[in-house]
Amino acid sequence: MANVKPFKAYRPTRDKVHLVASRSYISYKNQDLIRKLDENPFTFLHILNPEYKTSKQSFTNSKEKFEKVKRKFIDFVNQQILTQDKKESFYVYRQIKEGHPYLGIIACASVEDYYSNVIKKHEATITKREGIFKNYLQTVQINAEPVCFTYSNHEKIDRITNEKILERPEYDFTTTNRDRHSFWKIDEEDTVAKLKSYFSEVESIYIADGHHRSASSALLGKSLREADNNPNEEKAYDYFMGYFIPQNCLKIYEFNRLVTNIGDHSVTSFLEAIQENFEIAFVDGNYFRPEKTHEIGMYIENKWYCLIPKEGQFKEDDPVRSLDVSILTNHLLSPILGISDLKTDNRVYFKGGLEGIAALKAEVDLGKAKVAFAHYPVSMEQLKIISDANQTMPPKSTWIEPKLRSGLTVYSTK
Repeated sequence: MANVKPFKAYRPTRDKVHLVASRSYISYKNQDLIRKLDENPFTFLHILNPEYKTSKQSFTNSKEKFEKVKRKFIDFVNQQILTQDKKESFYVYRQIKEGHPYLGIIACASVEDYYSNVIKKHEATITKREGIFKNYLQTVQINAEPVCFTYSNHEKIDRITNEKILERPEYDFTTTNRDRHSFWKIDEEDTVAKLKSYFSEVESIYIADGHHRSASSALLGKSLREADNNPNEEKAYDYFMGYFIPQNCLKIYEFNRLVTNIGDHSVTSFLEAIQENFEIAFVDGNYFRPEKTHEIGMYIENKWYCLIPKEGQFKEDDPVRSLDVSILTNHLLSPILGISDLKTDNRVYFKGGLEGIAALKAEVDLGKAKVAFAHYPVSMEQLKIISDANQTMPPKSTWIEPKLRSGLTVYSTK
């Protein structure tokens, strides 16, 4: 059963939270990042970019650079931009995006649960990236962006969160992308004890977003535990920060594929080759969005098509090979275009479902891509079946919402 615990978060003062909390560092284009760093001295991005406008630059992913991140975090604490709570707490966080309320709890997940498979995974991780993140975490000693976890709804946990949001929030602010962020602290001993107990009744926790952060935190925790001279005492490194959101609040969007060229094929020969494994139907109109599993939209040379895999192309009882993203790779991208490794082939790139079908069409119309493929989203049930079977999805199979902010809460692992 799940071991989910409260912690003493470092977090922004109320008057600065809208300035401190930021989108994930990797989501910013370079020019937007520079503008944000120039205009906002309080953004958490300064912690993640401690050498901004300094003459001496450290090597990427070096210990020297990681040490500067740690010192910048300490600077924010010393300036009381960030302060630490005095009592271990659970933190209720709600994000309202395009009218949909995402409501969950920020708390700590257990490294032991990760290795015992109470925490279940659906995505493979890259060993090199795990190692880099592990070294980063070992030096900076903080988690600044929670892993997004999901679980089957638990009536008693839901009751506590739904009652809490009736109170005045600790934070309540809206960001420039029109998302509203609200935040409540639970530190009453009896409620904290109840939440810990209720989470212990949850059989499985699923990683929705953040597989590399989970893997690197677990790797570090295991390493420090093995080197510890007092292994029976629980330590901060035995845990890492997560956002626990019930599955009925989570949203899974599709990840669509774009291909820059179709090799030696003409459009005619390309369509003929596709017909071996797919039924093809021309779709009239400017846009086509698949409406069910095993419908794949394709846009090429100003026309939309609906591709439906022919019978016998996959087995429905194979949870991975029956995914539409797998069917597209195994029966079109790989045999026709020679694209078998989506991680390394630079002819293929991706757009999340929130960017819309119009974005796919625009990429092709502008000549950035030759052909675009639109998918129907993976379901929560498919995600759970694959995770429970200890299997992994192909790269870029799911776009998970909500996307969480860096620096809203910070967990210290020291």
